[in-house]
Amino acid sequence: MLLLISSVKLIAEIALLALFGQWVLGLLAGQKKDQNIFYQVLQQVGKPFVLVARLVTPKFVLERHVPLVAFLILVFVWVGATAAKISHCLRIGVALCQ
Repeated sequence: MLLLISSVKLIAEIALLALFGQWVLGLLAGQKKDQNIFYQVLQQVGKPFVLVARLVTPKFVLERHVPLVAFLILVFVWVGATAAKISHCLRIGVALCQ
């Protein structure tokens, strides 16, 4: 169970960092962000989560806001996984979680 919780938490962390890095790099690169190879790599890492966010959001949500929705969903997933990991570790003993 701990492996599953830790895996969900790790996937959420990687996706969050990719989306955040994409946002920061987009600010720094400006209009030429689509030509930046690092931006494209981060975009590919975050793309599955953005597609899932597009599926769960209503159609009136603008396309440029979908990555923000994906980021917020991932924040909630990360918080839930962290709370589940803490609860599980307290239940089985902190020494077994290290």
